Amino acid sequence: MVQPIKAALYFDNADGFGEWQVLISTEAYRILREFRRADVKIFKIIVKKIKQLSNGHLSDDNHKQLDEPDAGIPIYDAKITSDLRLVYQIDCIPGQDGQSERQVIKVYGIYTHAQLGRIWDALGSYLARKGREYRRRCIFRNQPVLSNDSVILPASFPPAEPESECSGSPLDLSDKDMDHVERSCVVSDYVVGSPPLLTFAKGLIANQDVQHVFILTPQEQKIVECTTSCYVLGRSGTGKSTTILFKILSIQRAWEMSAIDIPKPRQIFVTKYRMLAMKMEKYFTKLLESLALAGYTLEELAKMKAHSVQESLVDLDDLPNSQIPMKYSELEDKHFPLFVTFDQLAKMVVADILSEDVLKTSEGVRLGLFFNVGDAEVHDCFVTYDVFANQYWPHFPRNLTKNLNPWLVFSELMGIIKGSEHALTCLEGFLDRSNYLHLSHRSYPNFANQRGILYDVFEYYTKIKRQRRHHDVADRTHAILKVLQSQRFPGQQIDYLYVDDAQDILLIDAFFLRQFCRNPDGLFWAGDTAQTISAGSSFRFDYLKTFLYSAEQKNTSINSTGACLHQPTTFQLTVNYRSQGGIVHCAHSVIELITKFWPNTIDILQPEKGLVVGPKPIFFTGWGNDTIRYEQFLFGASGSHIEFGAQQCILVRDDAARQKLRDQVGEIGLILTLHESKGLQFNDVLLYNFFEDSVIDLSQWRIVLNGVEGQGHAPNFDRDEARYAGVCSELKLLYMGITRARKNVWIVDKSRKSDPMRIFWTSRNQVQNCTPGTDVPHLAVSSTPEEWASFGRSLFSHKRYSQAIRCFERANLPREVKICEAYQLREVARSSVGVTLLDDQTRAFNVAADAFTDCGATTTEIQKLQYYRNSADCYVQAGDDHKAAEAYLNAQEFEQAVKRYHKAGRFDKTLHVLHDHGMNIPEETATELWTVCRLFYCSRNNTRAPLPLFSTFDEELEFLEDYDLDYARASLLESHSRYYEAAELHLSENRPLEAVQAFIKDDSNVDSTIRAADTILEYFWCKCSFRITAESVSDETMRHFIALSNQLETNKLMPATRDQISMFQNILRGNHEPLRNLALDFHEHDNQPAALLCLDHIFSRTTDIRTFAVDEMQRFLQQFHAYARLLYMVLTIPDPMEYRGIQKLFPIVRLSGDEFFIPVGTFLHKYVTEIRRGITSVSKHPSGYTAFRREVTQLLQQSFRTILKDKVSEIDAMCCKSPIFSQCLQFLISGVCLKGNCRQEHVAVSKSDRRCYNNRVAIHIWQILILQFMYSAHPEIDRRDRCAWRMKDCLDHLYEAINPPFFIQGSSADLDMDLMPLRLNGVKVVKLWIREFFYSLDLFDTQAEFLTTLMRMISLSFAFDGDNAPAYISRAKCTFSGPFEFFRKGDDRYMIHDLLDSYQGTTCSSILSGIMYLLHVLDNRLYVNLSVLCDCIEDICSTFVIKYRMDPEFNQLPLHDVVLPCHWLLFPHKFTAEKENNKLPLMDKLLDEMAWLVEALRVGAGIDFLWLNHTRITPILRSVFISRICRVLCLIAHNISNRPTRDKVDEIILSLHTNNPPSNWHPASYRNLVDDVVRYKYMTPLPGRAPPSDSYLRALLDFDDNQGVNNLVHLVHKTMNQHTRAYTVRLVYEKIIEIPNLLLSYAVIAQSTLSVKILAFIMQHDKKEIAEPQPQEFEGEEERDEDITANAGDALKTLDRRHLILMSCSLQRTTVEEEEAACKIQNAYRRYVRRRSSRAVNAEIDAIFMTCLKETQSSEWRPGYYSLIFLGPLPHLLACLERGIVLTHAAKAKTKGLFNMKSHEELKELGKQRFEIAALLRTGLRLRKQLEPSSPAHRARDIEALKSGVLEVKEFLQRVPGNTRDMQSDFQMAYKGIVAKKVRAGKQKERPALNV
Repeated sequence: MVQPIKAALYFDNADGFGEWQVLISTEAYRILREFRRADVKIFKIIVKKIKQLSNGHLSDDNHKQLDEPDAGIPIYDAKITSDLRLVYQIDCIPGQDGQSERQVIKVYGIYTHAQLGRIWDALGSYLARKGREYRRRCIFRNQPVLSNDSVILPASFPPAEPESECSGSPLDLSDKDMDHVERSCVVSDYVVGSPPLLTFAKGLIANQDVQHVFILTPQEQKIVECTTSCYVLGRSGTGKSTTILFKILSIQRAWEMSAIDIPKPRQIFVTKYRMLAMKMEKYFTKLLESLALAGYTLEELAKMKAHSVQESLVDLDDLPNSQIPMKYSELEDKHFPLFVTFDQLAKMVVADILSEDVLKTSEGVRLGLFFNVGDAEVHDCFVTYDVFANQYWPHFPRNLTKNLNPWLVFSELMGIIKGSEHALTCLEGFLDRSNYLHLSHRSYPNFANQRGILYDVFEYYTKIKRQRRHHDVADRTHAILKVLQSQRFPGQQIDYLYVDDAQDILLIDAFFLRQFCRNPDGLFWAGDTAQTISAGSSFRFDYLKTFLYSAEQKNTSINSTGACLHQPTTFQLTVNYRSQGGIVHCAHSVIELITKFWPNTIDILQPEKGLVVGPKPIFFTGWGNDTIRYEQFLFGASGSHIEFGAQQCILVRDDAARQKLRDQVGEIGLILTLHESKGLQFNDVLLYNFFEDSVIDLSQWRIVLNGVEGQGHAPNFDRDEARYAGVCSELKLLYMGITRARKNVWIVDKSRKSDPMRIFWTSRNQVQNCTPGTDVPHLAVSSTPEEWASFGRSLFSHKRYSQAIRCFERANLPREVKICEAYQLREVARSSVGVTLLDDQTRAFNVAADAFTDCGATTTEIQKLQYYRNSADCYVQAGDDHKAAEAYLNAQEFEQAVKRYHKAGRFDKTLHVLHDHGMNIPEETATELWTVCRLFYCSRNNTRAPLPLFSTFDEELEFLEDYDLDYARASLLESHSRYYEAAELHLSENRPLEAVQAFIKDDSNVDSTIRAADTILEYFWCKCSFRITAESVSDETMRHFIALSNQLETNKLMPATRDQISMFQNILRGNHEPLRNLALDFHEHDNQPAALLCLDHIFSRTTDIRTFAVDEMQRFLQQFHAYARLLYMVLTIPDPMEYRGIQKLFPIVRLSGDEFFIPVGTFLHKYVTEIRRGITSVSKHPSGYTAFRREVTQLLQQSFRTILKDKVSEIDAMCCKSPIFSQCLQFLISGVCLKGNCRQEHVAVSKSDRRCYNNRVAIHIWQILILQFMYSAHPEIDRRDRCAWRMKDCLDHLYEAINPPFFIQGSSADLDMDLMPLRLNGVKVVKLWIREFFYSLDLFDTQAEFLTTLMRMISLSFAFDGDNAPAYISRAKCTFSGPFEFFRKGDDRYMIHDLLDSYQGTTCSSILSGIMYLLHVLDNRLYVNLSVLCDCIEDICSTFVIKYRMDPEFNQLPLHDVVLPCHWLLFPHKFTAEKENNKLPLMDKLLDEMAWLVEALRVGAGIDFLWLNHTRITPILRSVFISRICRVLCLIAHNISNRPTRDKVDEIILSLHTNNPPSNWHPASYRNLVDDVVRYKYMTPLPGRAPPSDSYLRALLDFDDNQGVNNLVHLVHKTMNQHTRAYTVRLVYEKIIEIPNLLLSYAVIAQSTLSVKILAFIMQHDKKEIAEPQPQEFEGEEERDEDITANAGDALKTLDRRHLILMSCSLQRTTVEEEEAACKIQNAYRRYVRRRSSRAVNAEIDAIFMTCLKETQSSEWRPGYYSLIFLGPLPHLLACLERGIVLTHAAKAKTKGLFNMKSHEELKELGKQRFEIAALLRTGLRLRKQLEPSSPAHRARDIEALKSGVLEVKEFLQRVPGNTRDMQSDFQMAYKGIVAKKVRAGKQKERPALNV
């Protein structure tokens, strides 16, 4: 470590100089410079004379005493020319070793005879005050070296004992002469040694303003030579900065002079003020130059003279410090000694510690904000005192700020609450209220009795500061210290730290600065707590000492050298070189008052003394309102003009006081506030109304009277210390005001509050009182323009611009005035921030910027650059980036200019600056802005760059690829005729229109037309998706696509593609009719999405089907069924998101994993928007909604359920109102319907053919199938309410359609299954409905129609499902109990059982049960439908006839020669079961009841229990049903030979024949039949012949022929075929069981079966597929399940749970085995559902697995370990990779449109993001290609390569933007399975060796 060397500042004698050391005063130096410029010859003579004196030539000419012999200390002159004299003195100063004193020559100056006045006598007398010994040593002379020579060597003396200074009267001199004396007495004004004289001469030659080493006082010398850390305390002007400067110089010189190769000492000088730091650096540089000039030749000096420039008028804070690195760690030895401000040093450290990790912390964020203060845009984020006073203080509550000084408040907030030692220990970085309130009143007297109010102000301040995101000095330091707690100190620590004006920094700042120095003995703290210049400081050196000592003891890290700690030395400097003695003594008395009452608030020092005795301050008193105004004496009477000089100042308390004084006296001179005067010095100071404007009242000021001896009325301080705390601050302000003066202080105050201080000073004889009547001293002193200009520059350097303007105006310097005005305007603009309106702020900065621009236009080159820079900064704050860029360009700040042009969006000028000045712009910035310009012009196709952006096509293409500027890249490719590549690029970036246009342009690629068509279709599918109308998508883009579709060469397209294009063209043109045929074509080709789209557009329009005929309705319902079926298919797909057709029909896009995007404008988006309130799982997206797979599936299914329900309900409602579902029987018979609004169809008999019958049955089945879709989709519909009623109604209508009331309408024998909907599938649904109806039938809900309903359902169930009907009917609740009238009297048998037994026909008693059932119904007149009753009668009678004719007792050949209707023979059970044949008596009873029924119908009496659908039982209808019963009677009579039975029939027929119908009847239809029977039966036979036995049959045949129906079949046994007369269609059989099957051989009845057994027979012989094929587009790669269209399975699953529970509870016949079977089925179904759900979740991985599995099935694939990895972990890896690519694509898409949306300012960051995302996407796509199942890399089976790929995927996923947490489990599975090392559970035991 280099230590200060005493000799470092002293030099050996140089050539030409002798033993005498010569000290050159500043005055002499100035005169010599003038001679150097004016007369070189005289200059050389003077230098020669100085050399003579240095060599001791004290001849008479050289050593003539100038003053009187008794004047004191002799003053001599040396003759230079006849008129010039060199004036000097023989002085005595301490020697270099400190052990002796030595005589020296002190040169005062060079003067003419006229200038040699009485001043020198006064000077000699003044110097004599130093004491007798001092005078003796100055007079003493050694003997000449040679006796005859005048050469005398200097004498040496031992150190003198300290002498008390002799008193003397004040010097009676003029002000000018007094100034001369003072300057002559100041020791620091003298250059040290002889070599500096040589340097001085060479400096004059080079015109270099060098600073020479001057002599130090003994005390200053001790400080410089101190080897420990030190605290230097001294009041203003005592030379603290001088000691620092010389200590730095001494250490630097010692290192330079050292013969040992040691590191250069690192020294840093730190101060709060930029001006002080620059002055210190300037002085130090000049000192070094003064030493360096000694080694230069005259030629080199001449060159240096040519480069010398004049000092500029610029704000030092504006000057960039380009020579200092941005980071502290980048400092090198060449940068030391370093002179910086605290702010600069802190910024350098922050630049080091602000890493990316730190920036993520709260402290890092705060630091990032704190240290942008240098940027013009954020200048006002830093809370200085001005910001606090202007922007904060007015916003505090008035009740808090009343009578408070914002300066003192700010000092309290910063210095005590936030910046004290205690604040460091607080977590928040400031004292809490409790700790602050309990601070000592004596140690912290300011606001001692107002601390609660102060803390309220602090809380308001903190709140506003947080809202505005501002920060202050304490925030900054706390943030740095917090970061440094967790980091090493950046860079190399220094050896010596010098802190000047330490009182103006916070204690926490001192702690931060201490960490810079590794040498505990290298600290230098200098300051004065009596004058705290900086607002925000509350400082004492005692606090600093204690604080740093504690830190040294606790923290060894800052003491890195490991040396033992030495106690720092404290020095005091007491000689004031600035102010004369009278001022110094008066000011010290103020310090004495402070130390008396508040000793802990200020450092107690020895009394300071002035170097020169001067006049006491003058206190004007007694000038009240009743006396002549003293302003007339001080400032001149009204009308006269007295002006103060440049070195005179009037100090007032604040701006208001200044304005008031100006209003009174006008522009009299410089008027400054006390705070504005800080740092300034004036010759004369007038302190105006200091006490009058004080907030302290008289009673408080009286506390100072305690300092007056004998004053008995002074208040007691100890009784109420807090009351007088404010006086302490006032005394400090008073001290500061007094010490601003060098020569004179005038205190003017007429307030009584000034009396205590005046009395105090008067008692000590430290002021001169001036009262009315006494001579008023002349105050104003005129100044020369030069003096005004000089002081104007001083004011300018202290930022007192308004006062500097006045100085320059008096100096007649308009250019300087304009400069100061510009700076003043900038200050005004800055002070307006946060105070005035934003427009006013902008206007203020613009005005300031314009002013700086004007200054730059009229100023020299060097200053011009700074003014333009200032102008640019103001334009920046005004928000005018373009003007700011122009100004920066003028300032040659090319980097800032190009940045501002960029921010202003002037990319044309940005390019020009980059092109013209690129070499002067940092490479990083230039590269960055070149990139931004390229991004701008390439991303905006309509903007052309003024200069070339690229040198080659490949370079441009590469750039566009790197930044993924796809549009520009496509344009570039098209410009080079690479259309196909451009089109594919457009497609990849979702620009289909441009892609199609490019494809069409390409006529060289055969695939272009196909790709264009595919692209058009993809766009159409996206925009014209499901439920989107042509009107909603009719925009310009769509019109372009339609036009492009017309341009396609359709002959090159596949038919399917052509059809789809035609479909969309028709949709968009509103042509719906062609869509019907297209829908059919799409359905045939399994393109179900297109079919559904066509059908949706067809059925989106409401069609009135109520007027449709049967065949029209059949076609309509058939097509609507296809539509409903497709809707149902969509909503029943387990995982629709995995089907390509679904994603095409509803343009749903997978984002990543299981997250999907629902675009705006689609059907699903509209649906979500409508029900948005009820959905929480769907998130908003800028272009739609996002949701996960489960939610999307639910939304899709829910919406389709709604559509299906609405559309089916709409169609069903119209069907219910349509008349074609029921025929008007009255119209059919009579051709006339008398009902006014008949709801049944009027069909003529001529049209009641087989086709009409089948169509009518078909529309009912279509209706049931359509409704089944709705019921299956909505299992929540109550089946016992509306749904059950509708099902019953449909089944009733189906029954009536199959079994019409009258046989001429057709019968089941006419049913053609080929014409029925979906054949077996339709039958399945009907079976399902019937079965479900039984389960839900409640006889008490439908009691009135219960019997009819039950009969119909039982009939339908046995017709459609005869094998299973008995089982489920027997379980129905209605089969167990019913109304009492349903129970037969006598045996109490439940008649429903008889009905079931009859229909089942499997027991011997089936006929008996049927007859008994009919007898019970007729006997009890049970309410029943007449048509259904007749159907039942026919069924029982047909069974009876067949059984009778099968009985061998009555018939040799069973059923031979039987003639029956075809539909009586359809049911096989009538032929197989054994029946009892002794039921003729019961049959007779039944005939009796039938006879009664016929008669009742004929007369219309007793038939109230009978009813018909849709109509009353009219006479015509009674006639119809009489005919129907008569027809049955005729068939019985013809086929049964039993006489009694025939007689019964004859009796009934004859009765009808005999009894005519009522007269109001139309011709009765039964009359023909009855009459024919009678006619045939009772006709006279031909001779020789018996009466005909077939009279009934003949009558029937005639009757049927008349009605146009012939459905009778004549059964003929095979053996009797040739012997039997043919009456009608003959059916020859051999076995009875063959009869139902043989019916199929006749065309007329070929398809007339509904029996399940016959249907099964049909299935065996029908080769074509009955089940409707599944749509391929809706299927994935999963195995197909059962046919959806049948709906039977789904409907069974969706049965109402209540009905199932009812069944399980009420079925008494359920066995244990059945319950166990049901549980097994239920569990199996649940496993199935879970399996399907699992497959849906993992569908992505399943699909990849299936692809991998397919690869392994190749013949080239070899099994092994790699196959396990390939099929196991790899699919999981690929799924993660794919999701990562999707996320990256999403991030890319997110930034895609931002180039045009975002401002140009964000292009850089956006370009960076695009570059990174594009590179990441390329990486992902490369990995996909490398790892996909079909990749050749897997054929190599290289596991290590696969592991490497997994690691690359891991790195890729880590960089993927967005949330990748859902991939973690899959990736971990892949990573563990492929990369992770397998750890064996344990070592396998070795097998024992075989014992052989």
